[in-house]
Amino acid sequence: MTTSFLLRGMEFSSEDIGLVRAFGIGATILGAFIGGGLMPQLGLFRSLLVFGLLQALSNLSFLWLAWAGKSYAVMAFAVGFENLTGGMGTAAFVALVMSLCNHRYTATQFALLSSVEALGRVFLGWPAAKLVGVAGWGPFFFVTFLAALPGLWLLWVLRKPVTQHAEPNEGRSEASLSC
Repeated sequence: MTTSFLLRGMEFSSEDIGLVRAFGIGATILGAFIGGGLMPQLGLFRSLLVFGLLQALSNLSFLWLAWAGKSYAVMAFAVGFENLTGGMGTAAFVALVMSLCNHRYTATQFALLSSVEALGRVFLGWPAAKLVGVAGWGPFFFVTFLAALPGLWLLWVLRKPVTQHAEPNEGRSEASLSC
């Protein structure tokens, strides 16, 4: 939806968007490196929580752009922040999915779990476009921020199993780790 927002909602040129998107690819890669570097210190649960919260906040940067109007600086910040936090979140999400996979079936299970993660983009595009048509871009981006909160709350509720499953050396004996 961000490309539609930038093109139709903010009326940036395709060239401007392409230039900022190229910068965004670099921000995504940097975010993956930062996220991967922070994960050993934070652990999987805290990484998912912190990076997920940052990703939710990145949606508010597009709300800021909607309020600010056509601003190249705000657009660059919004796209850069979204991509940076997206890279960080992806690093933690891949670690979570890999921790859930049985080592004998890793490729199949990873492909299936990754596909389930992508379902939201497939099925929510049309309702998202309708919401923009009814409420406008600013409220839409605020709703996307709010939509992230139940997932973060669920992560908080499941913090103990996530921590125990993803970090098996904490609180478990060596005998319970053998397959």
